[in-house]
Amino acid sequence: MVRKTYENEKLVWFSAYESQAVDGWKDSWEKGSNLVLEGWEIWLEEALKVENDDFIVRKKFLALLKELAQAEMEREGRVILIMLEVGRGIVPVEAHLRRLRDLSGWLTQDAASQCEEVHYIWHGIGEQVR
Repeated sequence: MVRKTYENEKLVWFSAYESQAVDGWKDSWEKGSNLVLEGWEIWLEEALKVENDDFIVRKKFLALLKELAQAEMEREGRVILIMLEVGRGIVPVEAHLRRLRDLSGWLTQDAASQCEEVHYIWHGIGEQVR
């Protein structure tokens, strides 16, 4: 959906699925291009291995979102966040997976509250919700 929407614009794709660290976007994003970040649940899981306090992890990611918003203005491009919906389905039995699920949901809410546009995509069908 993102590739189709921005097919005529330059995208810098930054992905945890390709083992890229979350802070590496700073060196990869070129002025005038759009930055796409995906794999937030992986970055959250990595943060939880280092920090045991959910509040601190959430604060760290809130700061990252604010930094991205500031960089968006400076670099004259858009920041596009791809975040998974993890609230559907069965709640995991394992405590660490429930924790990751909660933090992912909070992060998505935090990001949505700061974004100009929010699109919900389910089975390839997109709907703008903000």
